Amino acid sequence: MYEAIVYEVADRVARVTLNRPEARNSLNDRMVDELLDAFGRARDDDEVRVVVLTGAGDRAFCAGADLGGLGARQSAGDPVADRDAIRQNAPFRLFTAFPSLGKPVIARLAGHAVAGGLGLAAACDLVIAADDVKLATPEVNVGLWPMMIMAIINRNVAPKHAFKLYYTGERISAAEGREIGLVTEVVPRDRLDERVDELARTIAGKSPVGLRRGREAFFAIEGRPLEEQVEHLLGELVALAATEDAREGITAFLERREPDFKGR
Repeated sequence: MYEAIVYEVADRVARVTLNRPEARNSLNDRMVDELLDAFGRARDDDEVRVVVLTGAGDRAFCAGADLGGLGARQSAGDPVADRDAIRQNAPFRLFTAFPSLGKPVIARLAGHAVAGGLGLAAACDLVIAADDVKLATPEVNVGLWPMMIMAIINRNVAPKHAFKLYYTGERISAAEGREIGLVTEVVPRDRLDERVDELARTIAGKSPVGLRRGREAFFAIEGRPLEEQVEHLLGELVALAATEDAREGITAFLERREPDFKGR
């Protein structure tokens, strides 16, 4: 069904693989379209509880935009005035899709993540990287700036660390990425799959409705005043407490057994 990605589902986990290893899994319009379609499939499939995003091979998770194949739909007019054109821009559509995906997303980094590829990894909820992986925003080296991914990276990294990435374009190790907030865990390469699978299984065993509503609430309160955040979260807590999964979880806890969540 797909040409630029591979989509597989097993054991309640959807595995989405960027499949252009000959181009270091760089993003083009076809890949973005297929990723968005795959995200929609995962979101709408009740059997899927977790999404793992990775890249084919061990050379690159994603090298960012394919400069010869991404952005054909960009407007040649005023980018500020032409809002419709901006919303059809491939990076815009991709990065803004994550909050509404509805399922936890784990990035598995077996290869380097640079430029838009780093933004793609940072847009995921969790990032598990092999210990020899490198990260970078090299746009400044060619007179550009990581404009689109800055919105994603700035949510994860403190300004002083972010500016160093943007100003120098230097590559940093996965361990450095963990220290500044871009990476969740760094593991030896030979344990990468084991750890990603373990984490995916653990999350897949939680309540789907709890995960979905909690994740949606996380994004919904972003940037709002504290009073509005607490008001919104209180309403979400009341609604979540009324679900079958919450009742099952509390009952299982009291009965000292594992809960059997149904996603309702």
